[in-house]
Amino acid sequence: MARKRGRDIDGWLILDKPLGPTSTDMVNKLRWAFDAKKAGHGGTLDPLASGVLPIAFGKATRTIPYIMDATKRYEFTLSFGESRTTDDREGEVLATSDSRPTDEQIRSVLPALTGNVMQVPPVFSALRVGGQRAYDLARAGKPPELPPRPARIDSISLVSRPDADTALFEVQSGKGVYMRSLARDIALACATVGHISVLRRTKCGPFDLSHAMTVDEIALDKQAQTVDNANALPAPLLDAATALVDIPALAVTEAEGRTLVWGQSLDPATLSHPMPAVPQEDDFLWRAMIGEHVLGLCHVRDGRLRAARMMENHEFFGE
Repeated sequence: MARKRGRDIDGWLILDKPLGPTSTDMVNKLRWAFDAKKAGHGGTLDPLASGVLPIAFGKATRTIPYIMDATKRYEFTLSFGESRTTDDREGEVLATSDSRPTDEQIRSVLPALTGNVMQVPPVFSALRVGGQRAYDLARAGKPPELPPRPARIDSISLVSRPDADTALFEVQSGKGVYMRSLARDIALACATVGHISVLRRTKCGPFDLSHAMTVDEIALDKQAQTVDNANALPAPLLDAATALVDIPALAVTEAEGRTLVWGQSLDPATLSHPMPAVPQEDDFLWRAMIGEHVLGLCHVRDGRLRAARMMENHEFFGE
């Protein structure tokens, strides 16, 4: 018997990921619970991290790259005195130090770690080295030398000092920033060693904890379904286009929208609705809309307005 492919379901579920499972574990579990044909997530959280994990179904998966690139906010606890192989509490102790920085010392090192910086990723990361995952090499006793990578850290705030051994931080950052590396680097800049003991993501693009549901709030048990609610979703979904709300809107007519969906270009000067006057950097994106409905994303290339990634296809126009 052929394997059932699942239902066509579109939208976002914002999960308050618990400690323990991987992000992929949660996607697989929810894809099964929703009986969804297609699912993915926007931004990996480590097993020992909790918080906002956006999970996309159907058309929403087309907007995952924009969530991956979006600004994120984290809270983490840095434990001073021990460096660890994984840069979090799961790893083995590498080095120890009796030195404990003052609040003033901590605050004094934060400006140098803020902005566009070069960051060495944790050895236990999913980066590929010679075709293998870095964490696989590390577990095999061959930790790779990972080169520094560009990272954008918008802000780092020292929130509190529960005691001399720990410090709580709030961080806002861009794509690909490793909080474990940042915690390690803060400790080193304070002439000591340390690791992350608690990590929680509180915001990912337009999604924050106010949108998030815990596993207990989602009806994951298919056995509990009845004939009357067999087609009901285990939890309500946010519209697939919600991920694009931070991208400026561009109103188009049905005819113009059809042109973009079919992969053809338009002259910006002849649009029925003039393009808003905003600074246009390289790869500046517009959210093409017919009324309140989002068709997808477009940009100006070689003087022509072209589709960048459409959420709708010709079927939207009944063709």
